[in-house]
Amino acid sequence: MKIQEIKLRRVKLELVAPFAPSFATLYDKDVLIVEVYADGYVGYGECPALSWPLYNEETVWGAQLVIEEFIAPLLKNIDIKSPYDVSELFKNIRRNFFARSAIETAIWDIFSQAAHKPLYQYLGGVRDKVKVGISIGIQKTPDELVKKVGDFLDFGYSRIKIKVEPGFDIQYLDAVRAKYPNIELQVDANSSYTLEHLDILKEFDNYNLALIEQPLEWDDIIYHGKLQKHLKTPICLDECIDTLDDAKNAIELDAARIINIKVARVGGLANAKAISEYAQSKGVGVWCGGMLETDIGQAYNIASASLENYVYANDLMSSYTYFKDNLTIDEYDVNKDSTIDLSKREGMGYRVSLEKLNKYTQSLKTVRL
Repeated sequence: MKIQEIKLRRVKLELVAPFAPSFATLYDKDVLIVEVYADGYVGYGECPALSWPLYNEETVWGAQLVIEEFIAPLLKNIDIKSPYDVSELFKNIRRNFFARSAIETAIWDIFSQAAHKPLYQYLGGVRDKVKVGISIGIQKTPDELVKKVGDFLDFGYSRIKIKVEPGFDIQYLDAVRAKYPNIELQVDANSSYTLEHLDILKEFDNYNLALIEQPLEWDDIIYHGKLQKHLKTPICLDECIDTLDDAKNAIELDAARIINIKVARVGGLANAKAISEYAQSKGVGVWCGGMLETDIGQAYNIASASLENYVYANDLMSSYTYFKDNLTIDEYDVNKDSTIDLSKREGMGYRVSLEKLNKYTQSLKTVRL
């Protein structure tokens, strides 16, 4: 397969409600959508990097520049035999995993179309539905959080993840557990604590949490391992697991008893699969997190979650959970058993609406190879 052209679209979508992790409050989302044209096929990918370098060092603007100036030239006149070849082609580019993933996933889309298989089957998925949960941003009051939790439980989600940070943690957990003592509950700190907060972090053991996600620095592994010795609640790593070597080190140091794999964060599906398989060999389960992707980006998250070692509920939502509108014709929803069905359609599984894509496009750049 040879790529002839790549289109880079900057798209802006409005959120249903503000979303607040520990590092920012989002009211809308700038997204980079890529279209890869090769041998008569079109593959779609998404770069869900934020507008600011607050989750990691990448931004949506920077990712577009990296694709234009560095990634696209690597693909010129290259005959790609397999989507697994793409990671090897990009190996000399330091980090920039979100940008790499946008192109890599679009190429997976094309190969699975050409094979006349749905993406999850082409990837090696073992299930036709995946377990899902919801992530709730920091709320102004505990009562507001409890209401949000109730709304999402009514919607069909059985696993609830809440964002926490110092001052927005114990009182909020008290309120949720008072109302819902038996739900599957986990917390995500987005690196907002330090070991100076050890007494507070120890209190999390009182709430029967499935896990505590990334409590310490975004690039730390060593101190997470030290923290785990003081906690019964398993630590799940997110931001600091970008590569297979990161996963190996974290597991070796007992810093990650669970791993959140975000397809974009690790550079694409091939790397996500490699990390999952290694973790499985060490008895460490994984799940798929999200970056407020559109349906296009979520298609790849859903496919990855079909792999065998994705044993925990994934941060995958129905089409209109976060966005007022979306970019695909085909929608997906949460079943009553808190699962999402895998699409049997060839390729990534969801047809892109060109009408909506054009409607929300802020800029369009074509790179010819």
